Amino acid sequence: MKGCLSSVAIATTALTLSSCGDKDKDSDKTAVLRFSAIPDENTTGQAERFKPVADYLAKTLGVEVEFVPSATYGASVEKFENGDIQLAWFGGVSGVQARQAVEGAQALAAGKKDLAFKSYFVANSSTGMTKSNDFPAGIADMTFTYGSSGSTSGCIMPSHFIMENTGKTPKEFFQKTPLGFSGAHDKTALQVQDGTFQAGVLSYGKYESMVKAGTIDPAKCVVIWETPPFADYNFTSHPALEKAFGEGFTDKLQKALLECKDAAVLEALGRKELVKVTNDLFVPIAQVMEKVSFD
Repeated sequence: MKGCLSSVAIATTALTLSSCGDKDKDSDKTAVLRFSAIPDENTTGQAERFKPVADYLAKTLGVEVEFVPSATYGASVEKFENGDIQLAWFGGVSGVQARQAVEGAQALAAGKKDLAFKSYFVANSSTGMTKSNDFPAGIADMTFTYGSSGSTSGCIMPSHFIMENTGKTPKEFFQKTPLGFSGAHDKTALQVQDGTFQAGVLSYGKYESMVKAGTIDPAKCVVIWETPPFADYNFTSHPALEKAFGEGFTDKLQKALLECKDAAVLEALGRKELVKVTNDLFVPIAQVMEKVSFD
């Protein structure tokens, strides 16, 4: 997936990067900071959702900023690896994948709640399951759906806790197959609520926001277990930013994110504040990724 850009192309086209053959075509364009985000919920309206983020960064940094939608978790990582985007609002897993693919990529900021994120295991009320402090071993005999296979809170970390509590991989643990992959947290909640699946797992934040909005009924889509905390969402920057906008730009970008008090920006991210993070915070997730597989 790695691009074939030459150093000359990077210098002359800044962040209008595409491919070797586009060097002359793009050489007269102004440098643009392009960013994306994992599609952790229904992708409809993704660009509109993140427009306040683009507007804030453009105004604060004095550069042109463009949001680039991503249809899947993998697509957001691929765009970052290819240089098509230079900033992304990743999940814990996709952030690790992006930084592993691009030497010099840095985790810059996360929501304060992302330092201790968690997942909710949920079940349809018809199962009779209720909330417990103990891992819900009874879901082994139920139809079950994850979100995206690349989701930190919708698949990878929940799978880790399944293995930790049962000594079995998800494929060994669940008796009714195939496992579902709804593709997004909101879809998981809705599919459990309508009985498409008897149980599932999703981000606690998305579940709570859907309950608040009246999108799901907590009496029908019941939280049965909360996972222990783990690190999750984060802004990760591409090293190409330094070549396009000058040395020290990444620090300016990080400062702009950390000092953001814009309510529209924070609402778009579903966060109350952003805090500084480093790549080291996500080492435990990288270690979990090595042992969780659905191949």
